[in-house]
Amino acid sequence: MNGQNRSDIYPGLEVDIILKQDQRSGKRTRGVVKDLLTSSSFHSRGIKVRLEDGQVGRVIEIIEED
Repeated sequence: MNGQNRSDIYPGLEVDIILKQDQRSGKRTRGVVKDLLTSSSFHSRGIKVRLEDGQVGRVIEIIEED
């Protein structure tokens, strides 16, 4: 699932994000959502979040739980 809809993302969810400095390389960072930083309900490049470790980036994939 992609991270373009704010309604799909909530604190405690495990996601892959792309940090600003990794946008060119496409390097993913996995973590757990702490805060949602995008206020709109949809964003074409992904909802911006802060992870529990403090890193900020746009959600590119929501990690599905089994």
